[in-house]
Amino acid sequence: MSSTQIVLLVLVVLVVAVLVAVAVVANRRRALKSRFGPEYDRVVAEQDSRSAAERELRERERRHAELELTPLTPEARARYAAAWEELQVRFVDSPAETVGDADELVGRLIAERGYPTGEFADQVAQLSVDHARTLTHYRDAHDIRLRHERGEAGTEDLRQAVVHYRALFADLLGEEPVGHRPPEQRRPDRPHDATTR
Repeated sequence: MSSTQIVLLVLVVLVVAVLVAVAVVANRRRALKSRFGPEYDRVVAEQDSRSAAERELRERERRHAELELTPLTPEARARYAAAWEELQVRFVDSPAETVGDADELVGRLIAERGYPTGEFADQVAQLSVDHARTLTHYRDAHDIRLRHERGEAGTEDLRQAVVHYRALFADLLGEEPVGHRPPEQRRPDRPHDATTR
């Protein structure tokens, strides 16, 4: 084999290696974008570089894998759905109190599912792995609640906070909370199906 052929072979191997590396990075990026949705773009905007953002998201996935998440029982799901429905009814008479109750109810649901409930930023980071598409709602609700505590939120803001809390609540619950019939209210002659969940 001549020296020219050896050089060409080395160049071809290098080009193939670079193409494989680019494909691996592109596949990882596509997987992160798919999993995190709008959270991917948010983290990229917050970080110094795309690679730093992607490291952060992979670290979230690693920490998330260590959690012991538990699905809700049908009874727990019905209990939470009933609590949410009651909370929405109370909003008309007591909007400020209801926002605090919504935050507390969402927090209880987060804890029961097995997510951390400490610092808000840590909580959001862990939720982002499975619930990234509803995190903007949760952040907005949290911001409105904090504005309300400072006396800067009106009734319409509080209503919007409850709507935002509901988005994450429904995502964690796995169904829309209002209109849900508890298991004990189903007719015994009708089997349980997905439409009653």
